Amino acid sequence: MLKTRQCLLGIRTFLGVTSRVWGFFLYILRKHLRTVIQYQTVRYDTLPLSPISRNRLNAVKRKILVLDLDETLIHSHHDGVLRPTVRPGTPPDFILKVSQWYELVVFTASMEIYGSAVADKLDNNRNILKRRYYRQHCTLDLGSYIKDLSVVHDDLSSIVILDNSPGAYRSHPDNAIPIKSWFSDPSDTALLNLLPMLDALRFTADVRSVLSRNLHQHRLW
Repeated sequence: MLKTRQCLLGIRTFLGVTSRVWGFFLYILRKHLRTVIQYQTVRYDTLPLSPISRNRLNAVKRKILVLDLDETLIHSHHDGVLRPTVRPGTPPDFILKVSQWYELVVFTASMEIYGSAVADKLDNNRNILKRRYYRQHCTLDLGSYIKDLSVVHDDLSSIVILDNSPGAYRSHPDNAIPIKSWFSDPSDTALLNLLPMLDALRFTADVRSVLSRNLHQHRLW
């Protein structure tokens, strides 16, 4: 009888240990799969335009996409040496894709010596980030730098600004697409998630007719 109890106890112990080992194995497997999924390249494949869409696009003005740098496209670490890291999807997926749709303009509240170096790195001699605006082109108001989009172009119906700081575009909220600040998350896909919207927005006669409906989002960031 004692041997039977000892045998059952041994079986239960064995099954308990096996269950814990199997549970740990499944945990590691799920964690690995999540990592693989997170770091997969997010693709946005575009199909050829239909004749109707092509005619409609030809009937509207080519739009301008104004891009902020810090915490929108990149984040810089300062330890005596400038070490900018790029947001996932920045080069080449996002910039190369939207450069086919928009004229790209860099507008940063940073000093020109810094902003120019970062823009050069992002452009990588592709000559698609030619127009650039820096702190001296901003308006200083109550200690914050405001980006006046009329400096970029006098027709505001064709300008879209992508910026993580609502204060920077508070003079032109109807032209803005808000985006969360980025610092280091390697699984971030915010830029690539905007591609469908930017793809569609280029067909509009006035971008403000669409972007003005999203003003409530500006309070989130």
